[in-house]
Amino acid sequence: MNPVEQFSRERQERVQSYGADNTFNALSRDWLQQSMQRQYVYNFDWLGRPIIQYPQDMWAMQELVWRVRPDLIIETGIAHGGSLVLSASLLAMLDMCDAIEAGTTLDPRQSQRKVLGIDIDIRAHNRAAIEAHPMASRIAMIQGSAVAPEVVEQVHAFAKGYQRVMVCLDSMHTHDHVLAELEAYAPLVTSGSYCVVFDTFVEDMPPKFFADRPWDVGNNPKTAVRQWLAGHAEFEVDQAMQQRLQVTVAPDGFLRRRVDGCSQGE
Repeated sequence: MNPVEQFSRERQERVQSYGADNTFNALSRDWLQQSMQRQYVYNFDWLGRPIIQYPQDMWAMQELVWRVRPDLIIETGIAHGGSLVLSASLLAMLDMCDAIEAGTTLDPRQSQRKVLGIDIDIRAHNRAAIEAHPMASRIAMIQGSAVAPEVVEQVHAFAKGYQRVMVCLDSMHTHDHVLAELEAYAPLVTSGSYCVVFDTFVEDMPPKFFADRPWDVGNNPKTAVRQWLAGHAEFEVDQAMQQRLQVTVAPDGFLRRRVDGCSQGE
């Protein structure tokens, strides 16, 4: 076995062992709970814009974008725009790598790779900052509820013609809303790509952990994912991703669309 294969096998075995490591898993859940209580997730920027994500999940998105090489990323929930900028910058790096491999030059303003963000309330100061950002040419935004029929129609129209589509759901975290988002946008995910459902971790926190929010244990993204997956065998949970991350807001939320009906690794 060559060194590359050996390294890959050792990593796979190590990650698989985490699934049965109850002590390690409990420590990870405890750290997640403690850090959420301290609003740790609000402490980070991406290229100058606040991004309300754990560094581990930002790293996961980088890996998925490189693996899938999407030409469109659809995101529900914009907030300060950091996640849009993250996705746009990752797409820019894909274009740069493609240009290097092809021995050509690429004007980034002419790239077909785009990020589409949807939010019910894009605040004026956030919109202005996003539109002034160097990544702005790669970003489009729609204001409105992600589950409103007219917004869903706009998103589907925007997605026409794109060959590889990834979806990230991170807006309202109630069961009914996330279930409606999954019904609306998961069908746009292309074979081998991902629908990432954020904040499924709410189900694993103590009841009333988010006392000022409408979501709670029994009413959150994870419960929506479970119900939705029961009728959609074309998707599977990427267990290896969450086992590897340990600290993630998206346990059971990395949903991979099977390739020709096959599970990952088959």
